[in-house]
Formats: sequence, structure tokens, C-alpha cells
Amino acid sequence: MNKVLVTLALILTGLILFSFQSTNFNDDDELSIDSLRKVYSKPTDQWPKPTVDKGAVFQELGELPPSPVDLKNDSVKNVVELGKILFFDPRLSGSNQISCSSCHAPDLHWSDGRQVSVGHDHLTNIRNAPSLENVWFYKRLFWDGRAASLEEQAESPVAAHNEMHQDMKMLPKKLTKIKGYQPYFTAAFGSKTITNKRIFESLATFQRSIVSRRTPFDRFLARDKKALSDQQIVGLHLFRTKARCINCHNGPLFTDNEFHNDGLTYFKRKYEDLGLYNVTKKPEDVGKFKTPGLRNVMKTAPWFHNGLFPDMDGVMNMYNVGMPVQRVRPEQENDPLLPKNDKLLKGLMLSKAEKDAVVSFLDALTSPTVLVRVEKLPQ
Repeated sequence: MNKVLVTLALILTGLILFSFQSTNFNDDDELSIDSLRKVYSKPTDQWPKPTVDKGAVFQELGELPPSPVDLKNDSVKNVVELGKILFFDPRLSGSNQISCSSCHAPDLHWSDGRQVSVGHDHLTNIRNAPSLENVWFYKRLFWDGRAASLEEQAESPVAAHNEMHQDMKMLPKKLTKIKGYQPYFTAAFGSKTITNKRIFESLATFQRSIVSRRTPFDRFLARDKKALSDQQIVGLHLFRTKARCINCHNGPLFTDNEFHNDGLTYFKRKYEDLGLYNVTKKPEDVGKFKTPGLRNVMKTAPWFHNGLFPDMDGVMNMYNVGMPVQRVRPEQENDPLLPKNDKLLKGLMLSKAEKDAVVSFLDALTSPTVLVRVEKLPQ
């Protein structure tokens, strides 16, 4: 009996491996893992043609780009240092207990690990706190794109009643009373004068210096062809082709820097969030949210603008069926704000082995945390 079970187990294992290795990774031909490794070991401009739909904003994947902040410039370095201190100082909040780092913790890859953030008086936000890694890249900030710059973005949570709840008219006066800040503002701006403009310029410049570290994928692109496992090579190919992730998650930072409706609007329901529409008031923008970058994505759960998914299996399963589609009631048929899922969303019908391979590739986008701290705040 034991020999029969062993034989069956070996046969089953062989079938699984055969299925995994002979998966149709290209519309034209079947490629073995060895063939995939060979072709992906070439420069990116010689990789297989990606599956890119009409209307997608596409850029090929690439190595991690550097921060635009020149830390070799002493004057810039002083602004960054001031911004770092302000980022960790809870005195920027009305209660003196909440800092920017409360929702964007370095050891959590500059996120907070919560479904939605918690702020002043333990009030909850309606959205998940995105990571600040590589935030300098985005052309618009927040999930709904309501800020056009990091300076503008920095002010919003400080002033928000359910976040840091600070009286913006009082903030400069409050920090001016802290004598220890005077040399930092003088070094950064040439005088000890503290203004909101200087505060948010410092915070924004510090945030532009926050970059993720190199990953196995970056090492692979830099000619370390053993940096990715066989399964991750398969996942890379699927990511660019059959799984169609590349349509929105492309370029060196794995984001098209655009906004898309992924079917999570909750239209006319309790948790309704109309996203970009709240900013533009254009009906075609209902339910659109910023495409997040995927570097360190496996370390920044839960995912999506509302933190709906705590595990990647749930994310993959939802994308595999094409994401939720708005149920239309008779009275909603002619509603101009009725959400429409992005045309780039299609059911993928990936097998379990294929989904696992894509997730394994996402693991290859993980880098060590950056340990950033302020030993002592100005007094």
C-alpha cells in the first residue's frame, strides 16, 4: 500500500512539474524555463514582446532609479536633515502625539500596516496609507491625486481634523518657541525664521530622498542572472504577457503614474469612494485611483486604496476574474456617475501555478528596510 501511495505521489509530482514547465507563456510558442531564462538574460530591449493593450501608458521595466535629491549639496542636505526631524516630530500635531512617521514608518517600508490610518482622537481615515518609497516619482499625490506637489501633500495631513489636527496659523509660532529648531532652519534657509512654507518645503525635500533599495530583480538586470529563481523568471514573463500586469505596473518603479477604476468604488453604498472624480468632477473619473508602484509590495499589505485585501492570494484571485463589476439597478442605468471598470481589466484565467509564479516574482521586488530615525528632537 505504501509503495502504491509513493508511486502515485511521484506521478502527481511529475504531472505538476510538467504542467508548470510547459505552461503556454507566449501566444506563439511554448518556452521551457531554460529558454525563458536565456531570453530574459538579454538586455530588456530584446525581451519578448509584452502584452500591452491599446490605451495603456507603457514603459519597459528597469533598474531602480536614484532620488532626484542631491545629498552631496550641503544646502540641500541641510533642508533634508530639517525635513527628517520635522517628519518624526509629534509636535507638528495638535495633540503633540502624532508625527508623519505614525502613518509612514520606515521599518514598515514607510507605511503603517493598517487597513486605514488612525489619527487624532483615534479617528479613522477612509483610505490606506501608501508607502512613501520613491514618492518623488508621482506626478500627483494621494490616492485621488488631489495634490500636485509634495509640498502641497505635506500640509494636508497636518491640517486634517482626523489626522494630525494642527491649527496651521499656530504651527510656525509653536515651533518658533522651540529654540533648538533655530540652528536647523538657519542652516537650511539662511535665517531662523519659521514659516509654513519652509516647514512643508523641508518635509517635501526629505520625502524626495526616500528611495527603496536594490532588489533581486535589480541585480538580475545588472547581469546577476542567478538573482531570480526559475519560478520568478516564469513569473516575470507572465507579469509582462499573459497576466497583463504590465499594462498598469510598468517602468522602473512598476507604475504607469496614471489613475484607473479597479471596481472598488462601492457606488451608492456605505463605503462609497469616487476617487479622482472628487478632484476633477469629471464623470469618466469616477472610481479612479492612483496606480501604486510595486517595489516592496509584498511588505506593504493590506492593499488597494481602502486596504481591502490583507493577503496576496485575494488580490490575485480578484484580478484573475477581472475584479468586481458594478451591479446596475434599473434606477441607475442613466446615472452619469455610474462607475465603469477600466478597459484594461480583464479576466486572466491563470492557473494556480501561474498565479504562484507571479507572486514569486513580486517577492523579487523586495528590498531591506531603510533604518531612519531621529535620536533626539530639538528642545
